[in-house]
Amino acid sequence: MRLAAVLALLIAAASPVLTQASPISTAITADPPQDKAHPASNLAFALPTHGVKINALLLKAAGAGPHPTVLLLHGLPGNERNLDLAQTLRRAGWNVLTLNYRGSWGSPGNYGFAQCIEDAQAALDWLRTPDTVAAQQIDPHRLVVIGHSIGGVVAAYVGAHDEGVLATGLISATDIGARVLHGSRPALIQSLDRSIGASAGMHAVNATPEALADELIAHIKAWDFVDEASLLAKRPLLLITSDDGNTDASIALAKGVAAAGSRATQVHLATDHVYSDKRIALEAAVLDWLGTLPIKR
Repeated sequence: MRLAAVLALLIAAASPVLTQASPISTAITADPPQDKAHPASNLAFALPTHGVKINALLLKAAGAGPHPTVLLLHGLPGNERNLDLAQTLRRAGWNVLTLNYRGSWGSPGNYGFAQCIEDAQAALDWLRTPDTVAAQQIDPHRLVVIGHSIGGVVAAYVGAHDEGVLATGLISATDIGARVLHGSRPALIQSLDRSIGASAGMHAVNATPEALADELIAHIKAWDFVDEASLLAKRPLLLITSDDGNTDASIALAKGVAAAGSRATQVHLATDHVYSDKRIALEAAVLDWLGTLPIKR
């Protein structure tokens, strides 16, 4: 074999595997038949977490169940909540739980990244309670956490440390290592200010960019999801990236998962951070991955 061919094979073997979504699912393009005995519905409720109750919405799938359920976590501040993805997942037979972290979008309390992690864990705990399982027809053995942007960092942490999570999906998970380690505190504050819109007069979160910057700086090692590779490798992992500058961290995580003897499913979509012109492709990639997950009992 020629040297060039050998080198090509070695490079391919060492490179992250990028997968493409399957043909478009009918869950994206068509409404399912109505189940009049067990119709799809929405449950808006106050989710208990650390002494307060935050705004939450459970999109319940049609059918008697029990249904697998996705905890879908939004980013900072959550202008893009990926509710189109949530509706698609419901049409495919999945319940979807969304929430507004403490101190965001009307939920009580102060906003902080530590609170986001705590609120996500509280949501998983709620999904597993016997009363919730029975009333909402939830399969507690098939709970998947998917997060976008900062929500991806939260999903990675919870997915790594909660052994009851079936699988974890990260959508453009924020590369906080690059933001904190390779920039100054003033630059980080300015970036966070743009995210939450404080200087523009927005009131999406009850926090200052200065406080959020200091929290990230103080917890950079604890929340760097690349360091969670050995734990995340224990269960199926989806990494979706875009052309937003966060790709390197997801690639590094995939390499860490591979070093731990597993493999992440990777999809790259050439678009912006919120997948403005790739929404269908995003939904197809998530659905395709969910279809590969094992049934766990």
